[in-house]
Amino acid sequence: MKILIVGAGGREHAIAWKLSQNEKVEKIFIAPGNACVEMLPNAESVNLGSIDEYISFAKDNNVELTVVGSEELLVQGIVDEFHKNGLKIFGPDKKAAILEGSKAYSKDFMKKYGIKTAVYEIFDDSEKAKEFLNSWKDFPVVIKASGLAAGKGVIIAQNLNEAIKAVEDIMVDEKFGNAGNQVVIEEFLDGVEASILSFTDSKVIVPLLSAKDHKKIGEDETGLNTGGMGVISPNPFVTDEIFDKFKSDIMDPTLKGIQAEGMDFAGVIFFGLMITKKGVYLLEYNMRMGDPETQAVLPLLENDLLELIEKSFDKKLSDVKVSWKPLHSCCVVAAAGGYPESYKKGDEITGVLDFKETADNKVFICGAKVEDGKLLTNGGRVLNAVALGNTLEEAQKKAYKLLNSINFKGMYFRKDIGGRL
Repeated sequence: MKILIVGAGGREHAIAWKLSQNEKVEKIFIAPGNACVEMLPNAESVNLGSIDEYISFAKDNNVELTVVGSEELLVQGIVDEFHKNGLKIFGPDKKAAILEGSKAYSKDFMKKYGIKTAVYEIFDDSEKAKEFLNSWKDFPVVIKASGLAAGKGVIIAQNLNEAIKAVEDIMVDEKFGNAGNQVVIEEFLDGVEASILSFTDSKVIVPLLSAKDHKKIGEDETGLNTGGMGVISPNPFVTDEIFDKFKSDIMDPTLKGIQAEGMDFAGVIFFGLMITKKGVYLLEYNMRMGDPETQAVLPLLENDLLELIEKSFDKKLSDVKVSWKPLHSCCVVAAAGGYPESYKKGDEITGVLDFKETADNKVFICGAKVEDGKLLTNGGRVLNAVALGNTLEEAQKKAYKLLNSINFKGMYFRKDIGGRL
């Protein structure tokens, strides 16, 4: 089997790594490319950009399965176009992808189907948004760009001045481009975040192991939002009781909504949750594997990933029993200095190309390229150090030990992923 993976980050490396373990997989193409092809014997980077280019490549190279990591292309309708051309693709169609592509739509979806979420209002006029904020009594308040903003379009304003500035940054100064044409203003939920990836065939939703993402650039969750600076799995705050509340208050009504809205697809639903004293709330949907959650969760998955995907296409996910290694994982992101704002590219990375993967230690490449036999930085989030352990503390220690064997100029990483050691 030949497989095409759409995307270029650490998530796509992890997906390729897991799929490559199936003996049926002859070749994995990654587009627009990832330096991980230097570490996977059956992988190749291909430089593709438009949906038409992806379709032509899949046809010309007899690609039997395409897996989409890129949220932008999902929202643009890559799944619909592949279906029109008789090509098999794993991911939501345009109708379902809007659950991630528009926070305004997804919040209204949550309200319509009784899914527990924060109180909110939606605005497409900055002056009306600011007028509403002037009457807001309970700070902090959350301001979200409605569209796709690479995980950075959420601002927690501590007071009215910060809230007004957030609206101006998003809607007037267009800090996140067209993603800020609409904003969602919602109540701040005080609690602990959790991420739950899941597979769906639109008949059932099969949740995977919980994870805990660390979004802020600074330790102790300070500074700017990023695409994610590290993850642990399982999330220690997702107890059996919390998981049951997630299923009854969020997952089950989400499935009812998907069916009622005629969203018929095989793909992933990512639930971003907040665990509070008042219960479990849904913050947002992502309609693809999370990054860097995927890098922490997939190494713990005992099941064959290709089989899960094929069961989704066959609408037989209800037959699958998902099993997990009885371990903990810790994924730490190494970023270029200056990220998530301006950062330098082209610095040499040592300790990766000659890295020998073990059952407990893995490196996934996020933003790097190979030139003249050298691995060079080529993005804000450069790589992930992932380790497994019998306890969370053991996984943490192994991940940081692994990271200390890797180096590039300006390398930055948080030292508190999973909590202080």
